[in-house]
Amino acid sequence: MATKALNESNFKETIANGIVLVDFWAPWCGPCRVFGPVFEKASEAHPDVVFGKVNTEDESGLAASFGIQAIPTLMAFRDGIQLFEQAGALPAAALRELIEQTKGLDMAKVRADAAQQAVPKTPACGGGCC
Repeated sequence: MATKALNESNFKETIANGIVLVDFWAPWCGPCRVFGPVFEKASEAHPDVVFGKVNTEDESGLAASFGIQAIPTLMAFRDGIQLFEQAGALPAAALRELIEQTKGLDMAKVRADAAQQAVPKTPACGGGCC
């Protein structure tokens, strides 16, 4: 599977379902040019995963919305939930491991954990004192 160019209009829809890896990159970036073929080769080996690329020069608003400060930055999403973010070019073996870990996740547990973290905490005093 070839990589998919992502932009502000198709990003949210793309990450909503399944496993999506996103490479934030720029044409002038040396490490991005090194990581690009590794990312492309992984996309061919994992047709069940969407491999998206965000050109930070063309999509500066999208990159800013994710707080991208260094490129390349790789993110992993599953069913719309961001699971991973790391700046720097990953070696092929590390990328394979990330893909396998993402595939093996129990998403019911991930959703339950995310919901638990979203619940506001009540102060020990029961509130009203602070």
